[in-house]
Amino acid sequence: MISSSKIKSVDFYRKIPRDLTEASLSGAGLSIVAALSMVFLFGMELNNYLTVTTSTSVVVDKSTDGEFLLIEFNVSFPALSCEFASVDVSDVLGTNRLNITKTVRKFSIDHNLNPTGSEFHRGPIPKVKNHGDEVDEVYGEDSVALTSATFDRYAHEYPVLVVNFYAPWCYWSNRLKPSWEKAAKIIRERYDPEMDGRIILAKVDCTEEGDLCRRNHIQGYPSIRIFRKGSDIRDNHGHHDHESYYGERDTDSLVTTMETLVAPVPMELHKHASENNSTDTANTAKRPAPLAGGCRIEGFVRVKKVPGNLVISAHSGEHSFDASLINVSHVISHFSFGRQLTPKLLTEVKRLTPYLGENIDQLTGRAYITKHGDANANVTIEHYLQIVKTEVISRRHSPVNKLLEYEYTAQSSLAHSPNIPVAKFHFMPSAMQVLVTENQKSFSHFITNVCAIIGGVFTVAGILDSILHNTLRLVKKVELGKQF
Repeated sequence: MISSSKIKSVDFYRKIPRDLTEASLSGAGLSIVAALSMVFLFGMELNNYLTVTTSTSVVVDKSTDGEFLLIEFNVSFPALSCEFASVDVSDVLGTNRLNITKTVRKFSIDHNLNPTGSEFHRGPIPKVKNHGDEVDEVYGEDSVALTSATFDRYAHEYPVLVVNFYAPWCYWSNRLKPSWEKAAKIIRERYDPEMDGRIILAKVDCTEEGDLCRRNHIQGYPSIRIFRKGSDIRDNHGHHDHESYYGERDTDSLVTTMETLVAPVPMELHKHASENNSTDTANTAKRPAPLAGGCRIEGFVRVKKVPGNLVISAHSGEHSFDASLINVSHVISHFSFGRQLTPKLLTEVKRLTPYLGENIDQLTGRAYITKHGDANANVTIEHYLQIVKTEVISRRHSPVNKLLEYEYTAQSSLAHSPNIPVAKFHFMPSAMQVLVTENQKSFSHFITNVCAIIGGVFTVAGILDSILHNTLRLVKKVELGKQF
């Protein structure tokens, strides 16, 4: 067996008997300073070890071929009706999608952006094939011309009031006019206002009765509205929410629709309000009309990762629009690219890149408002968006998490145009992407630095103590020599 004396011979830290050592005030002071220095340097090293460090590089976009870009938006238009508001997408590759409805929702709002009802469902509108009868005979003016002064009286007097809001310059209005007047004549003969009085067809010239048309949120011509007299005179002036007619515009189709509207209405309803409020829900040509003149549009679209446009405008293949009256002023509540990160992932992104996120939704809260008037007519509002993909690689969890975000810069402009005004978002994805990688720190490196701190401070303090002690001894010897 190895004796204990041999084991003691390899001791690196041989002990000096305590009675052979001498304590000093200078040594005590240096020991306190050394201890505080060790604690301070250890804290700094620990903080450096716990601090997240990342490396940032700019590389070519690594998106795979065919990868789509998600655009999420929530935009309010105080002067654009949900009836004709359309979301369109196009790009440089030839993609052109009009009136996207599957992933887009619309809500009627007033001019103060307050909602006026539930979600606006216009429904699938059948394609109008017959826009009116050919002018092959002389037709009269059998529909009643209404004005702001007479509109409410007719609406309260007749159980069913069908109104054609038109403009004399409109091509589609002129196509409809012969069949509308013929249908009005037939309905007047079948349901005489004096003997029956359940239904009447009327018309409003929106170039003459602008206030009346705006009150009924008319933005496209011709717009056929169906007003029904309700059973509760106290609610909404005795009227249900009116409907819009989107069916065929020839005489036979119009007369058939009117017959359907008047069928459930009792004869005596023109004298006393009836409790029967049934409607023909099977007629797909009728859809609810907008409750207000504004619209909030929210949802998302998927686009190819190439330069393109997202356009919100008034659109219809069977209506005309007065460009000078279309106002696309809007307030942006949200507009972003890419999938929305969960709160947990967003926290992780903020941990790694506190500066990231300042340009994720740069348009949020911005308002682009133009008021009605000659100076502000035909104003198109365009936004130019430069998009940069940012990929954050986190090593906190295994496997490595890849967190994606898209930042963009926005430049906006208002321009006068002879065409129908639109709100256009030009998006331009960058060919480069930013790659942020979390740097992994070694625990062994941290321990090595801690040991170096302790050993280094102890050694330096020992050297200083030795120098100070020898200096004091030398001073004492010099003083003793002078005394002798």
